[in-house]
Amino acid sequence: MSPAAAPIPGAVTKERKRSYWHDVFKRFSRHKLAMAGLAVIALELVLVLALHLDPYSMNTDSGFGAPPSAAHPLGTDEVGRDVFARIVYGGRTSLFVGLVSALVSLAIGVPLGLLAGYYKGVPGVMVMRLADIFMSVPSMILVLVLVSMIGPSIQSVTIVIGVMGWPQFARQLYGSVLAVREKDYVQAAVAIGEKSWRIILKYILPNAFAPVIITFTFSIASAILQESSLSFLGMGVQLPQASWGNIMYAAQSITVLSQRPWLWVPPGLALLITVLSINFFGDGLRDALDPKTKL
Repeated sequence: MSPAAAPIPGAVTKERKRSYWHDVFKRFSRHKLAMAGLAVIALELVLVLALHLDPYSMNTDSGFGAPPSAAHPLGTDEVGRDVFARIVYGGRTSLFVGLVSALVSLAIGVPLGLLAGYYKGVPGVMVMRLADIFMSVPSMILVLVLVSMIGPSIQSVTIVIGVMGWPQFARQLYGSVLAVREKDYVQAAVAIGEKSWRIILKYILPNAFAPVIITFTFSIASAILQESSLSFLGMGVQLPQASWGNIMYAAQSITVLSQRPWLWVPPGLALLITVLSINFFGDGLRDALDPKTKL
């Protein structure tokens, strides 16, 4: 009778065939709120990119501030512009600001967090203290000041929000890098004389980047809210360009609040649903990327 075959070291078993990303997708697909959020975000992207409507033309035939009708499903604003067209165009603006400003924060925060966590010492102290200074000042006040100095526009709002958001990425990555740099495979790479930049890019960044992806999704939602707040205050996207914030700017009038809800309720709901959907997506992604989560 032949002896039982011993398992070959390093052999690929059925369990090992399931890749990490396959498990991530499976965990994410079981998160109902995250899937609902993803569906809403995908639908919004299709609408704002596929629909080519005119948010600027004044429809004098329908009247100014006209209620919803067959020609204008969400009515017209105080100067006769189609509210639905402006909401679609405003969604394009708000999503653009949210995504690009989050990318700006990522581009600044990730290199600083990597350098601070890997080298520690003086570089780490300087980066973390700079992040503390940024985070100690109320962000909305500082954003208002910077935007007023540069001048309100889509570009200035996007850049300012992006620059103000880098400390979250730097602090998140700093903590992850501190944990990863002590792993055996990193210490072995240091011992054999690997260059620092190769160690950072090949060993540390891939193993410390997952929490940054989650921070990125929440930063998009936060940036959309900040842009809408600035536009509502008149310091963000300027008319006649549309964003959800400056569409609701008209709601400062008591007459509009009480008698023309079609001017402010739809953009408010669009903003609420979008931010909630992105946050649900981020929650699901956080749970999916956690290997301790049960399938």
